Amino acid sequence: MKISTKGRYALRMLIDLAEHRDDGYIALKDIAARQGISKKYLEQIVPILNRTDFLKANRGFQGGYQLARTPDRYTVGEILRLTEGSLAPVACLESNPVECERSAMCATLPVWQGLYQTITDYLDNITLQDILDKKPEQGAGAV
Repeated sequence: MKISTKGRYALRMLIDLAEHRDDGYIALKDIAARQGISKKYLEQIVPILNRTDFLKANRGFQGGYQLARTPDRYTVGEILRLTEGSLAPVACLESNPVECERSAMCATLPVWQGLYQTITDYLDNITLQDILDKKPEQGAGAV
């Protein structure tokens, strides 16, 4: 499994909004500048986040975006599933129940199921607030 730029940037955008939640609506240009992400790329991510009510938007002068919920109500797992689709490590696990004709005799299926469960459990138990609480000082690295 490899997380795409879209998933990583969506997570960074939401962390930025969480970090600045007391500043009112935040313009994409400000997020882009702080995160070193193109504003055009963020404009492609916003509709994905808007479809599921992750964001509140305000148009016009002093417009921008805010989180629709508190940071402790967003998990990394839900953010990545929204932007990446399935987090399954192999295609046969993308449907439930497994629809692979070989699943009944597949010796490796339990390995992939265990990995998928581990990934899901891990990512679904990290919130934006957890990330903020553990955030390193400015300039110490990037996601």
